[in-house]
Amino acid sequence: MRIKFGLFAIIFSYIAYAQKSEIRGFVYNKKTGEPVPYANVIINETKIGTTTNADGYYILSKLNAATYNITSSALGYDTVSLRIVLNENKILTRNFFLLEKGIDLGEVNISAEKQKKQKDVYISITNITSKELKMIPSVGGEPDLVQFLQVLPGVVFTGDQGGQLYIRGGSPVMNRVMLDGMTIYNPFHSIGLFSVFDADIIKNTEVYSAGFGSEYGGRISAIIDVKTRDGDKNMIKGKASINTFTSKIMLEGPLKKFDSETGSSTSFIFSYKNSFLDKTSKMFYNYASKGNLPYSFDDLYGKISINSSSGSKINFFAFNHSDNVDFTNSSKYNWVSKGFGGKFFLLPSGSSTIINTTFTWSNYKMAQAEKDNKPRSSGINGFYAGMNFISYLGKDELQYGLEINGFRTDFNLFNAANREINQYENTTELNGFARYKYIGVRKKLIVETGFRLQYYASFNDISPEPRLRFKYNISKKLRIKASSGMYSQNLMSATSDKDVVNLFYGFLSGPDEYPSQVGKTKFNNRLQKSIHGVAGVEYDFNKENEINIEVYIKEFTQLTNINRDKIFDDTPENQKYPWFVRNDYIGETGRAWGYDITYKSSYKKIYFWGVYSYNNVSRYDGIQKYQPHFDRRHNLNLLGTYKFLKDKSLDINLRWNFGSGFPFTQTQGYYEYLSFNEGATTDYLTDNGDLGIIYAGQNLGRLPYYHRLDFSASKTFKIKIKNGKENNIEATFSCINVYNRKNVFYYNRIKNERVNQLPVMPSIAVNYTF
Repeated sequence: MRIKFGLFAIIFSYIAYAQKSEIRGFVYNKKTGEPVPYANVIINETKIGTTTNADGYYILSKLNAATYNITSSALGYDTVSLRIVLNENKILTRNFFLLEKGIDLGEVNISAEKQKKQKDVYISITNITSKELKMIPSVGGEPDLVQFLQVLPGVVFTGDQGGQLYIRGGSPVMNRVMLDGMTIYNPFHSIGLFSVFDADIIKNTEVYSAGFGSEYGGRISAIIDVKTRDGDKNMIKGKASINTFTSKIMLEGPLKKFDSETGSSTSFIFSYKNSFLDKTSKMFYNYASKGNLPYSFDDLYGKISINSSSGSKINFFAFNHSDNVDFTNSSKYNWVSKGFGGKFFLLPSGSSTIINTTFTWSNYKMAQAEKDNKPRSSGINGFYAGMNFISYLGKDELQYGLEINGFRTDFNLFNAANREINQYENTTELNGFARYKYIGVRKKLIVETGFRLQYYASFNDISPEPRLRFKYNISKKLRIKASSGMYSQNLMSATSDKDVVNLFYGFLSGPDEYPSQVGKTKFNNRLQKSIHGVAGVEYDFNKENEINIEVYIKEFTQLTNINRDKIFDDTPENQKYPWFVRNDYIGETGRAWGYDITYKSSYKKIYFWGVYSYNNVSRYDGIQKYQPHFDRRHNLNLLGTYKFLKDKSLDINLRWNFGSGFPFTQTQGYYEYLSFNEGATTDYLTDNGDLGIIYAGQNLGRLPYYHRLDFSASKTFKIKIKNGKENNIEATFSCINVYNRKNVFYYNRIKNERVNQLPVMPSIAVNYTF
């Protein structure tokens, strides 16, 4: 630890030594108070310039003392100039306030996205804006993040009921989902059509499908980073909506109005949505399931944002999500997830370093009730605190930070062989990271070197994780890129990668009795580990059309899974039986590799997104190599949006998905299973046993191909009210599985019955925005 803090001291000393005068600040939309990303800020006398980042922040460093005329401009805004007197070794904060002018904001978003791709490595990442979220066909008339995630490169979705997202070969527990810095342990509801996030409050979502930088850790496959927007800074606004699936209310507004002279403001935003599908399905969708679709949920989120005139910012936020599933005369599932936190963005007056501080607390509990009344429950709760620093060294950038993460797992489960598996454990992790972004070769080469040190204090395990990412701009249109890194995590899933359908989604810490080896691979600790490699090329045909091609490989060098085949307790008298029927957990290794081709086209009225992904996923458990149930080799998604009428008030959205079949384990036969509960006195000639199943090899079969078409049409009506203001009423008709494709979900072996995914389901929605 002394070495780590000594390194930070050296870094601080270097920054202090190298510092000259600088001008920094934010570029704001003068009307709304929202930051303007990727705006140009140029010194007229020297032609030295920079662009704002995604938060509207800019910095001009290493400047001599002088009087400067500085101009800020951005697509869709008027140009503004400021005259600034800069003294020797001074740091000045000056904000720009730009007025909008008549231009399609869609063009602004395209321009910002192009600049980001040229100035950042931007590999294996998809940035989803609020505008793009609304282009996916909306289930029940409300756009949802989970629907858009399904069309991303390398993403596989396993089903409408209890389905989960698998990202480039990584199972859900390997993907860290964050909401404003808080880890969300179960981001998707059981019905599979909805996430816990309200699309109307999302600012943007960044999805890192592989090779992410050192600022992220604690997961070995992917990162989903959801950031919410601030509430309106000038007036009270809201939205109320209802449809055959859900209802929602959203309210936002100023607690202190935006000051267009200083940039200060205080605002709030609040959102609540719930589903009553368990009730409406009896009326509208009784054909979709016997009786009803037994799903219901509630999602609550609130946030307060305080912006100071210096550019510093404080956010406080909290959430509560719940989900209930009640299969009559069968199983009941429910989970509750809640949490709160705060984020501090600080611009110290005498320093050129930005300080970001985050603290969060969250709690997740899940329970399953079966007819046998045996407990099945899982809980995880804990805290996170982190502080990171960003220093701009000319055109280069240095980021570093420290984190502490503590959580407790409480798990209890009886497996299919009636053997109990439980865990109650407290875990603490201490992490440090550094990332340096270098821009050279006439601003064409971008190199990000990073290093992350994960210290799992409760186990005394250390995981050093180097990261490397680069991009080279061959021209303004053509770019090549690559990334690699090592990753680790402690958390593991309560479900097995061999399970096809399992709504019980619990969590465990790495167990004490971790496997010593798998085949010839030795396990030195209880962690999950992986190594990523990604390479790609991107080309812009013009400002509206682009293509991105990436190849990837993930080596899962150390995995631990629940042993679903355990039938004996691991006691001295049972040592005569093989380990794989005694141990609670088994070790595995794995590999995922493939490639993605993404084509994107965006015009004023037309938006098209096409993605083809090839994935090859395998696991090895020391006995056999098998393909997990989410190994979909071919996956094609086509998404299209067209805006009709002169005022673009009529939207038509289409999405078609085609995928090859998932692997499954075939049934070879049946037999009568006798438990011999009475020992040698059991009369096997007259006792009635249970139905036993003889399985074929693990996942040697393939289900039929999957394809589905979703459609939605929305018409917006403007209503004039007092003071020349307008409110909107939006009417939406949507339909999932338009041509009623009977896509198989799974096969019930006991009842010898095929269970399909959701049939054609139309819906009507009305939204009122004020």
